[in-house]
Amino acid sequence: MATSAASRPRTANRPARSPVVGWLSVVAVMLGIFSIVTTEILPIGLLTSIGSDFAVSDGVAGLMMTMPGLLAAVSAPLVTAATARIDRRAMLGAFMLLLALANGLAVVAPSFELVVVSRVLVGVTIGGFWSIAAGVADRLVPADRVGRAVSVIFSAVPLGSVLGVPVGTFIGDVAGWRAAFAVMGALSAGVFVLLLVVVPPLPPAGATRLRVLGSLFRSVNVRLALLLTMLIVLAHFGAYTYVTPFLEQVTHAGPALITVFLLVYGAAGILGNFLGGALVARRPRTGFGAAAALLAGATLLLPVLGGSKAGAVSLLFVWGVAYGAVPVSSQTWFAKAAPNVPEAASVLFTASFQATISLGALAGGSIVDRTSPSTVMTLAGITSGLVVLTVLTHFTRGLTWPNGSTDN
Repeated sequence: MATSAASRPRTANRPARSPVVGWLSVVAVMLGIFSIVTTEILPIGLLTSIGSDFAVSDGVAGLMMTMPGLLAAVSAPLVTAATARIDRRAMLGAFMLLLALANGLAVVAPSFELVVVSRVLVGVTIGGFWSIAAGVADRLVPADRVGRAVSVIFSAVPLGSVLGVPVGTFIGDVAGWRAAFAVMGALSAGVFVLLLVVVPPLPPAGATRLRVLGSLFRSVNVRLALLLTMLIVLAHFGAYTYVTPFLEQVTHAGPALITVFLLVYGAAGILGNFLGGALVARRPRTGFGAAAALLAGATLLLPVLGGSKAGAVSLLFVWGVAYGAVPVSSQTWFAKAAPNVPEAASVLFTASFQATISLGALAGGSIVDRTSPSTVMTLAGITSGLVVLTVLTHFTRGLTWPNGSTDN
């Protein structure tokens, strides 16, 4: 999600490449993002076991979610600017090696402090890799395939988001939490090799400019996009980071059943991604509002109905459908709010999303240590309700997008 406002290199001057190799390049970039997203949220399903190993509370263990988001929000624009003159393929590979190192450090870490250091490295990787990956699709495939390539690359976001927790939890249950990080380290190393083999050299396309970001804040639609994204991500990650303690303490589910529940959530998230993507493309307000309303309902009802296993799994399914639609809803709102500078809009999307992941995990940790997981769920529901009200405000004020459309 680069901040470059420079024009892209002309595709007519590129050497002819096999279509198969071009799409393999797209898949390699997609796998890179999948590895990053999965690594970022991996601790959610492993929170209790990691905290027990190092004798830290669930709230302190939540720092594993706080650190990557904060570092990603800062590094997204800064790393892009600092590496503007370096070949993009080299940087993609370097970030994958950094991710492999971060996962390896978590595997061998003798203290919780070193686990946190590994998460700092994950944060730098998120900001740097995403900043580059969003802008390379039109350099890998023909012009008439760029839209599809972008979709393939960023399909890794919902897939990693909804599959990372249940898969990590399953591996952790079978072989221990360190094994889950070892698997992600091996995958990151494999993606590094694939990137070097199939992605062509990608010389910098132009100077990176950051000043365009400041100008976007003058748009009411951009400011609303930031508010909506921060509220919905705060609600989700403030609660979902601590879903495992909730299921243990309130639902009284064992490790195997929690894994099943999280897999149900993951499957629902994939469904929500496709349903939400189809709806938000035509009606951004309706899509975002519906996702927020479902998330609010699920989290508000969990303390009431989550004591039974049937109630908990049903509400997790609804929650999964809701959150599966959130990333595409947020990114679409940003894109519609700033159609003339899509790359700068994407940087704001990335920075706000990642920063709020950290704030959500931090706020949820502070609350859960002082109260209970049920309280965190209730507050998440109230915050999600504020998103619904904000979307309604956009409608009642008669606001339109820069192209003059309302909700199409």
